[in-house]
Amino acid sequence: MKKRIKLTYTKVITIGFALLIILGAFLLMLPISAKSGEWTPFTNALFTSTSATCVTGLIVYDTFTHWSLFGQTIIITLIQIGGLGFMTIITMFSFLLKRRIGLRERRLLMESSGSLELKGVIKMIRKILYGTFITEVSGAVLLSIRFIPKMGFLRGIYNAVFHSVSAFCNAGFDLMGRFEPFSSLTLFYDDILVNLTICALIIIGGIGFIVWNDIFNFRQKLNKYSLHSKVVLVTTGVLLILGTVLFYVFEHNGVLSGMPEYKKWIVSFFQSVTPRTAGFNTADLSSISHSTVVIFCLLMFIGGSPGSTAGGVKTTTFAVLVLSAFSSARRSNYITVFKKRLEEKTARQASAVVVIYVLVLSFAVMAMCAIEPFSMTSIVFEAVSAMGTVGVTMGITPELSTASKYIIILLMYAGRIGGLTLMLTLAEKRKQVSVKRPAEQVLIG
Repeated sequence: MKKRIKLTYTKVITIGFALLIILGAFLLMLPISAKSGEWTPFTNALFTSTSATCVTGLIVYDTFTHWSLFGQTIIITLIQIGGLGFMTIITMFSFLLKRRIGLRERRLLMESSGSLELKGVIKMIRKILYGTFITEVSGAVLLSIRFIPKMGFLRGIYNAVFHSVSAFCNAGFDLMGRFEPFSSLTLFYDDILVNLTICALIIIGGIGFIVWNDIFNFRQKLNKYSLHSKVVLVTTGVLLILGTVLFYVFEHNGVLSGMPEYKKWIVSFFQSVTPRTAGFNTADLSSISHSTVVIFCLLMFIGGSPGSTAGGVKTTTFAVLVLSAFSSARRSNYITVFKKRLEEKTARQASAVVVIYVLVLSFAVMAMCAIEPFSMTSIVFEAVSAMGTVGVTMGITPELSTASKYIIILLMYAGRIGGLTLMLTLAEKRKQVSVKRPAEQVLIG
C-alpha cells in the first residue's frame, strides 16, 4: 500500500499559487487573450500571470494595447485571487454553496490570511470579503467620476472597476495605454480625486486584515487595538510621511520642477504610497535622482503589512528590527513597545526574513548584471521591485532577456509567498535535539 503524501499548510499555499500562475499563463497564451488574435509566447504569458497573481505590476506588454478584453479579465481575476489569497476565494464559494468548512480548511485560512489564531477565523474571512467588496466598489464609484467623462459610460465604469481592484490588491496594473503605452497614471498626476482614491485603496489593502478587524471592532478605542495593529499603523504613518517629505526634497528641482507647489506635494505623496507595493506612478521614474532611487528601494523592500495584499519584508519586520537595534544600544534584555514585551523569537524571525531577502536579491542582481547591458541602478531597482511585489520600473522590463525574465518571475513568486513560507516554516514544531551545546562568544560589530 502506497504511503499517502500529507502536505503541510505551507506547501498547500505555495503549490496553490504556483498552479494558479501556470493556469493563468496558459489562458493568457491563447489567441483570444491578445488583441492581435495571435498566440502569446509562453515566457511572456508566464511573466504576466506571475506578475498578476503575485500582485506585482511589472509588465512586458502594455496591458491595454496587447491584451484583449478576455485577457484583461484573466489578469484582473488573477489579481483579485492573488491579492486576497486563493483560500479566501475558495471560502467565498463555500459560503455561496452553504458548504461546511472543515478544521483543515480553517487552518489553511488562518495561515493564508495571516490570522494569529484559529478561533474566529471564519468570521474574519467574512469581514475580509465584505470589506473588500465595499472598498473596491467605493473606489470604483469615485474613479468613475473622472473616467466616465474621458472614456464614455461603459468604458469609464470598466476602467474604474479595473483600477480599483488593481489598487486595492496593490497590483499596479493599469489600462492607461489607451492614451499612451506604459504611462501608468501620469495623465492624472495633478488630479486630487484620482490620486487620493488610488492612495486610499492602496493603503487600506496594504495595512492587513488583522488591522481591519481591530478597526472594525474597536474603531476609535485605540487602547484596545492589538500590539500588531498599533505597530502596523504607526510604522505605516511614519513611512508615508518620511517618503513624501524625502521625495519632495530630492525631486523639488528634478521631476517636480515647474509644477505649482500643491501639485508637487500631491505627486510626492503618491510616490510615497505606491512603492509600498502598488506599482502605479504619476512621475517619470526614469528621470528620478539616485537619492530618490535609494528611498524607493528602501520603501519597496519594506513593503506593506502581514496578512495584506502587499509584499515586501513587511512593516512589522522593519519595526521589530529597528526596535531590536535600539534595545541592543540601550543594553536592554528585552524589546518593549507600547508597554508590551516582544517574544525573543520575533526578533530572530524578523532577522531571518531580512537576511533571506537580501541574499536572494544579491544573487539575482549579480546574475542580471552579468546578462543585461543596463546600469546596475536600473537592475537593482527592477529586482527589488519584483521581490517586493511592487511593480514600479525604470523602463527596462520589456527589454529584459528571457533569462532575466525568469529571474524576475522567481523573485515575484518568492516575494509573494517567501516571507509567509519562512514564517510558517519557523513556526512549525521541530524535534529538538536534547543535547545542549557549550556556549561561546563571537565579537559583533
